[in-house]
Amino acid sequence: MISSLAPNSADALLFDLGRVVLDIDFGKALACWAGHAGRAPADLAARFVREASYRDHEVGKIEDAAYFQSLRDALGIGISDAQFLEGWNAIFAGEMPGIAPLLKRAAAHLPLYAFSNTNRPHVAHFSKAYADVLGHFREVFLSSSIGLRKPDAAAYDHVVRAIGVPAERIVFFDDVAANIEGARARGLVAVHVTSPDDVVNALAALGI
Repeated sequence: MISSLAPNSADALLFDLGRVVLDIDFGKALACWAGHAGRAPADLAARFVREASYRDHEVGKIEDAAYFQSLRDALGIGISDAQFLEGWNAIFAGEMPGIAPLLKRAAAHLPLYAFSNTNRPHVAHFSKAYADVLGHFREVFLSSSIGLRKPDAAAYDHVVRAIGVPAERIVFFDDVAANIEGARARGLVAVHVTSPDDVVNALAALGI
């Protein structure tokens, strides 16, 4: 989609957080939980699925304790909520390489926003741990706060209305193909991020 980008073709930039701004390593959660449970991480990986309770947790429909109980049942382990939370927040592995200076430069040209499918414990954690890099965004739209998640059409429509510019003037960066397709279906210009170079190249095409 970079071929459609050109200087002055956008009024706002919208970034996913996980694997676009913040590096994510879910293996760290599995390793933590396995260590507490005396199990092999591979055993837990085979049983972990992102099912209804996962999605409900991301839109704030269920509390942390209810979600951790669903994990307890699915994974077949008896660890405490505190131990689940420890692993849950261990997935954040730092900033994506080179993203901070890119965001700083981009913010000098266009307003930056973020839109993440996430949950309250993760928000509490990354808002403090990564406050500096997140400070480049005028607003961060969180599924657990707005009650809507990608790739649902209503989620993009909500964010576009809140940003206040036409969808076709917003460039959206995400690492998940389904989220890219959902964004394009609602009129946004979307860049599928498979490496930091995709962000670099898109910003260059925009003249940033």
